[in-house]
Amino acid sequence: MTHLHFNLWAVLVAALMQWVLGALWYSLVFAKPWMALVGHKQGERPKGAVVAMISSFIGGLILSFMLAHVVIWSGASSFPHGVLIGCICWLGFIAVPLYSEMVYEQRPFKLFAINTGYWLVALLVSGGLLAAWR
Repeated sequence: MTHLHFNLWAVLVAALMQWVLGALWYSLVFAKPWMALVGHKQGERPKGAVVAMISSFIGGLILSFMLAHVVIWSGASSFPHGVLIGCICWLGFIAVPLYSEMVYEQRPFKLFAINTGYWLVALLVSGGLLAAWR
């Protein structure tokens, strides 16, 4: 395997973008339906929120680092090609496992749609960014 050269700044920016998008997605855009579906009360700060926010950023760093590898291995070097790689990764590694989880746990489809919708947008933008900013 050849040595991979990727932009660490792009990985960091992609992780930050995912973190900010998640904050907006779950606290503004889909706050009410998401909180109702997971059992949180509006205005109440869930226990462990700080740890969850830190771990989501670390998870975003790891995901962006791995996605950067997939983008390079695929040869994607433009934003649209990176978006395609992000979409493929979302479908195979996010949507399918979360769908099975939803079915087994008998969770509402609306929760699945909110959660996988976030990941779709995050991976599309991250894939595009990582491909364009190599």
